[in-house]
Amino acid sequence: MRQYLIRASIAGAAAAYGVTTAAAAQGPFPVDREMVAKIREEGLHRSQLPDTLSYMTDVIGGRLTNSAAMDRAQRWVLEEMAEIGLVNTVREPFMNYGASWDNEYFSLHMREPVYQTIVGYPIAHTPGTGGLETLEVVIADVRTRGDLDALRGRLRGKAVLSTPPAAVDRTRFATGTPERTDEQMEQLAASVLPRLATDPLFTSEYADLPPHPDVLSPFERLQFYVDEGAAAVLESRSGWPGAVRGFARPGAKVDMWDREATLSSVPIIAVTPGHYNRMYRIRRREVPVTIELEVRNRHGDAASEARNVLGEIPGTDLAQELVMLGAHFDTWHASPNASDNSSGVAVMLEAMRILKAVGAEPRRTIRIALWSGEEQGIFGSRAYVKKHFGDPETGTKPGYDNVSAYFNQDYGPGRYRGVWLQENEHVRPIFEAWMAPFHDFGMTTLAPASVGSTDHVAFDDAGLPGFQFLQARVGGTGGHTNLDFYDTLPVDDLKKNAVVVAAFVYHAAMADEKLPRKGRR
Repeated sequence: MRQYLIRASIAGAAAAYGVTTAAAAQGPFPVDREMVAKIREEGLHRSQLPDTLSYMTDVIGGRLTNSAAMDRAQRWVLEEMAEIGLVNTVREPFMNYGASWDNEYFSLHMREPVYQTIVGYPIAHTPGTGGLETLEVVIADVRTRGDLDALRGRLRGKAVLSTPPAAVDRTRFATGTPERTDEQMEQLAASVLPRLATDPLFTSEYADLPPHPDVLSPFERLQFYVDEGAAAVLESRSGWPGAVRGFARPGAKVDMWDREATLSSVPIIAVTPGHYNRMYRIRRREVPVTIELEVRNRHGDAASEARNVLGEIPGTDLAQELVMLGAHFDTWHASPNASDNSSGVAVMLEAMRILKAVGAEPRRTIRIALWSGEEQGIFGSRAYVKKHFGDPETGTKPGYDNVSAYFNQDYGPGRYRGVWLQENEHVRPIFEAWMAPFHDFGMTTLAPASVGSTDHVAFDDAGLPGFQFLQARVGGTGGHTNLDFYDTLPVDDLKKNAVVVAAFVYHAAMADEKLPRKGRR
């Protein structure tokens, strides 16, 4: 009776969305309720996710791609995979990634007109100072070429305030990020949108300036400060109280992350908006501001290879076919980056642990991938797909036809509300059935839209079924800041996410057929 009801559900969903009932009635994608019960029990009552996530955030910390910190973290996660019982674990290089960079020490204080400890950190791929330096602070937030002449010859040996005062969002931590309403969820389920950079209900923090010949690029602004002999560049790009947001040296890309390019630049310090704005207001009064600054960074001597980390649960009769799951392991360096994306990594590791703990013997091989280089441009996953699978435009590899699906988490630590279909309506009835045991988790929405900016895109762009889970919006610090710690995470929701991933991956690995692809005939 159970199998009859499940197949009837699939058939009904298939008919509703134009999939032949005959194909659905064959039951190539049934739901194994008994295995779902085991997965739920293991994942909800014996979860190891909190311990894994705490160790990642408290002990391992930030993991900038190709840093010594990343090397240490990857060696640790290989040990974790082995302890879970995964096989074929490997760190697979995918490209030269410039010279490694690690921040080892940072200190910043305002000394005049009054003392203030300044909260900030040096952004990636910038040099350190020559020990402790005492510097005068000046305003030099140049935007256009016409701003440059007035500052020429006046910046040597100075610390420059290089951005306008930050606009502070005073409500962010008071109200958090509101949950989507039922109406918003219905809109996501009903509308087909063009490829979006991210979940459409997240917005960009900073609007790009429109191209204009007189507007300086970030790289041109930095080069002006370097040419003028500035001792340090201070900036504030966060409107969140207490938060510091920073990335890498402007113009820094993989082929420029070498030792010479870094050391010939200038220290760039991202500063929390309250402290930055205070210095800016004082200088507007023409009152002198003096800071003490010391930065010690460690630079690699030469270019080295960035690596992805992979491990497997081997398949049985369909072992040559693959179901993949993953998250990006790399982060920025200002904090442990608990939400982006330590939470996703912990969910995927826990899903693999659950499957091993319940004795799953999948027909297809289940492979976890923890990517590098996502934050700089989805480099790790794109290189992996190109190497192992290829794509129809440039030529497919022998493994291309063996991929069933890839499942990803990266849009914060929120609980799963459904799946973004990437405009692949062929999987709708299948996912409807697989979600049914998790309606009590709030897992009810299949949104047609394609979303982007993270690692499932590497698979989707190659014509492979790659999916990002649709997640609840979560208030708090968000990624890429100095405030992204374990304490901000909804750990119970992440446990549920791991249960859902384990179930989806298991069903994909056990099905009689691979998941259908877009554009099939």
